[in-house]
Amino acid sequence: MFISSAYAQTGAAGDPTAGLIMQIAPLILIFVVFYFLLIRPQQQARKRHMEMIAALKKNDHVVTAGGLVGKVTSVQDDEVRVELAPNVVVRVLRHTIAEVRSKTEPAPANDSKAE
Repeated sequence: MFISSAYAQTGAAGDPTAGLIMQIAPLILIFVVFYFLLIRPQQQARKRHMEMIAALKKNDHVVTAGGLVGKVTSVQDDEVRVELAPNVVVRVLRHTIAEVRSKTEPAPANDSKAE
């Protein structure tokens, strides 16, 4: 009486690949959003960190990942010696440097010739 019969609608007899594209499009859109919001910023931050580590030199003031603040006294291949206080020098792995607080100026070129 009050319930009417439901009839199935027939879809348009079109290209079957259009339906497949419409099903895959949200997945592609989600991947693109994840790439630009998560993956790319993380790659850029890692690149900046690697550049900072490569430019590390003596007398830079640094902060380690553990929160120690000190001055670089020497730089080796994968280690950095950091002076935390007078006569307190620790060896720190290079990749654990979290921040360079103040950079030293490069040494001036010695152009004066001894005569």
